Amino acid sequence: MKKRALITGITGQDGSYLAELLLEKGYEVYGIWRRKSVVDFGNIAHLKDRIRLIYADMTDIVSLISALRISQADEVYNLAAQSFVATSWEQPLATAEINAVGVTNLLEAIRIVRPEARFYQASTSEMFGKVQAIPQNEQTPFYPRSPYGVAKLYGHWITKNYRESFGLFACAGILFNHESERRGKEFVTRKITDAAARIALGLQESVSLGNLDAKRDWGHSQDYVRAMWLMLQQDQPDDYVIATGETRSVREFAECAFRAVGIDIDWQGEGADTVGINKENGKTVVRVDPAFFRPAEVELLLGDPAKAERVLGWKREISFDALVTRMAQHDLELVRRETGAKSCIQ
Repeated sequence: MKKRALITGITGQDGSYLAELLLEKGYEVYGIWRRKSVVDFGNIAHLKDRIRLIYADMTDIVSLISALRISQADEVYNLAAQSFVATSWEQPLATAEINAVGVTNLLEAIRIVRPEARFYQASTSEMFGKVQAIPQNEQTPFYPRSPYGVAKLYGHWITKNYRESFGLFACAGILFNHESERRGKEFVTRKITDAAARIALGLQESVSLGNLDAKRDWGHSQDYVRAMWLMLQQDQPDDYVIATGETRSVREFAECAFRAVGIDIDWQGEGADTVGINKENGKTVVRVDPAFFRPAEVELLLGDPAKAERVLGWKREISFDALVTRMAQHDLELVRRETGAKSCIQ
């Protein structure tokens, strides 16, 4: 008999890659999505005939109970979130309702309807925030630096609480930054690769970024959803850091992205006066705008995936250079198809 999986946030980056993985493994896949005035399948348009979508909302426990009854899920993956850190300062209460209380709603629905189901909670490296140790592992103290990180920390701890209080098979994956060609353009990584493509095609002059020296541990979403699945296949539930063990700056990400579309960057100036110059023609392609700096910056995130590698047998397969190159070349082709533009780079 086929296993059944229920995915919240299925139309997002991780949700779409996870749905693909589970379908490949023979699962019957259900996804939760919110009702909107315009139907938007997001990243699962190519999968919509192979999965079953259920209208529900993380802030409405009745709808979540209904989704559990309909799906009768063996595995539940909670990937739904207000996932943009910058927005969490503008909408702190909405972020808390979805990312914190919403997790409790879903856990309660599972406890009531499918207590035997296995549950995965998408935690985040942003919970480490002002890091207390380098690298960060499962024992590193948390110090979130945004409403997003604080809300996610509640979701993380309530997952652990339900595991210990009610015996649910509930796991949390503390995932460090993971990107892909399906990442939303509001995120700095996709903002960079989209801009690099447009600049290479002569459609845009430059891109404005925030803190170029902020460092992150970047991997590819395809690798990370595999870790989610592996967590729910273990004999005992536990929490795991999923990371590459390497850290790169936003500056390095930009260099790699522009290089992938044929532009080499020369950096000039310091701090807010920093600019990135196209070595070929001397034009400024990257500018620093203080408006994009966070109120409380997270300077360095570097994860230690040793436990996941040892217990789950997980290893990342897509390197940093391959990740950025894939994103940049994907955006180059996407923009070219949308506009009919030809590259200005020889």
